[in-house]
Amino acid sequence: MDAPIQIKPNHPYHLVDPSPWPIVGSLAVFLLALGAILMFRNITHFVFLGGVVLTLSTMFGWWYDVIKESKSDHSLIVRHGFRYGMVFFIASEVMFFAAFFWAYLHAAINPFETLGHIWPPQNINTPDPFDLPYYNTLLLLLSGTTITWAHHEMVEGKLKQALTMTLVTVGLGTVFLGVQMIEYSEATFKLKDGIYPSTFYLATGFHGAHVFIGVCFLATCAWRIHKQHFKSDDHFGFEAASWYWHFVDVVWLFLFILVYWWGSAH
Repeated sequence: MDAPIQIKPNHPYHLVDPSPWPIVGSLAVFLLALGAILMFRNITHFVFLGGVVLTLSTMFGWWYDVIKESKSDHSLIVRHGFRYGMVFFIASEVMFFAAFFWAYLHAAINPFETLGHIWPPQNINTPDPFDLPYYNTLLLLLSGTTITWAHHEMVEGKLKQALTMTLVTVGLGTVFLGVQMIEYSEATFKLKDGIYPSTFYLATGFHGAHVFIGVCFLATCAWRIHKQHFKSDDHFGFEAASWYWHFVDVVWLFLFILVYWWGSAH
């Protein structure tokens, strides 16, 4: 019996195979949002946990498929498209956080009458910016250095050193999340205690979520470096992760300056 004829496309683009991950990912995000509402209302935690598990499963499955595709289907023009896509994605994330900064500054610059025209509100004991937030700032600044170091080693073809620095970055990001959890546990205000806690937890909490995503992204890249998926002249997956991590670093600097330092001294 003759083998099936493989017809190659007459263009350099990659037409992906049908995938379940977009619809599964949409369901996962829906469960996360619904579960968060139910959890905040002390109804149940199981929906949120289910959303977390499904989200992690989507991340694993989707990234695994992309890794398989990258071995043969990602032409030069496809990789250029990935670069534009990552740039636009980060731009959309900038606007996402801009909304939180806008809400915070709107209340801080022109406090409502119900706040006594004072910011921060009198009943709010703001975190000391030079305590745990300062340590976290040092951690992220150091992590920005280590991921840049890892990228330099990658370009030089030194995969072992690149792997080491990537793992150091993952460790620093993990410690950051641990310190943020300690900060939240020591906070004297809750999400429902007014405009300051609402904007504070939404801005810093979503940033923490982005740090977690970045840690997962970099951990995946570390595994790929170990498996020698990257080359000195072909490692966009790693570059995308480093771009994302630098974005996370910059957002934290704005959070530290505006929310922690300026917000507490205003």
